[in-house]
Amino acid sequence: MGKPCKQGTKIGQGCKFIGHGHALALDWVASCLSTAPHHRKRSKGRKVTGNDISGFRPRATDLPLALGLLTRLPVPAAAFPTDQRRPAAYAAWAYPLVGLIVALLSALVGWCALGIGLPPAAAAVLVLLAGIASTGALHEDGLADCADGFWGGWTRERRLAIMKDSQIGTYGVIALVVALALRWVAVVALLTAGGYLMALACAAVMSRAAMVVVMYGLPAARPSGLSGNTGRPPKQAMITALLFGILAAILILPATLAPALIAATGVTLVARAKIGGQTGDVLGATQQVTEIAVLLSFLATLP
Repeated sequence: MGKPCKQGTKIGQGCKFIGHGHALALDWVASCLSTAPHHRKRSKGRKVTGNDISGFRPRATDLPLALGLLTRLPVPAAAFPTDQRRPAAYAAWAYPLVGLIVALLSALVGWCALGIGLPPAAAAVLVLLAGIASTGALHEDGLADCADGFWGGWTRERRLAIMKDSQIGTYGVIALVVALALRWVAVVALLTAGGYLMALACAAVMSRAAMVVVMYGLPAARPSGLSGNTGRPPKQAMITALLFGILAAILILPATLAPALIAATGVTLVARAKIGGQTGDVLGATQQVTEIAVLLSFLATLP
């Protein structure tokens, strides 16, 4: 793997196709921040804010940027946006599509595992590992950090400090074990029943849509963090992502809507009470908890 671009380097100039789209995406966000004071005004002098939807239009380059931010999948540098005046949060509408890609890759691994004769229990492990490898355990890390911070600190400042610490504590380990166990049980049952593709896709799309809603609804608790640097998505981007999630539920299993709403709302309320907003870790925890809720909904419908 090569080195990520230096801050301020234009995407596609000095950066090769190196297979670490996440590093390129982070560099792109940093480049946007470095140019923001000079360029984030309209011709009439009105500043662009997270609620300003008049300039929002989905772009084809939003998906590569979202892939780079949320996964470790290789993304060519040339696919990233060239207009660094466009806030990175504008790409949030594509987060559910990223989830769909991750789900399809995971389902493909499960199909291959079953095809070579592995039992569902072993195939489920590979399905989970495929998803974790695709995202670099980004969301699992967020869940663990939130568990450690929310219940390991007594003040807002201490909780945020714990969440930023790279070491994992007891609460984080427990959260990961429980989350992985619940997902494994659900995936084993789905692989056995044969409905794993639709279930994985629905859970992945809905959980990424929930991330965008929380990203829009809660202020950044740590302005200097990844979520704070990415910014607040415009209302139209949030609505687009939400519609993707609702559409996935309606087409596949409408009964997943209520559990997903309860899960995402629960994480939101806890985050607001504990740290007064959201961080990248909170968004990761939202994804994990919502995905588990959706998968368990599918599990409950199996005969």
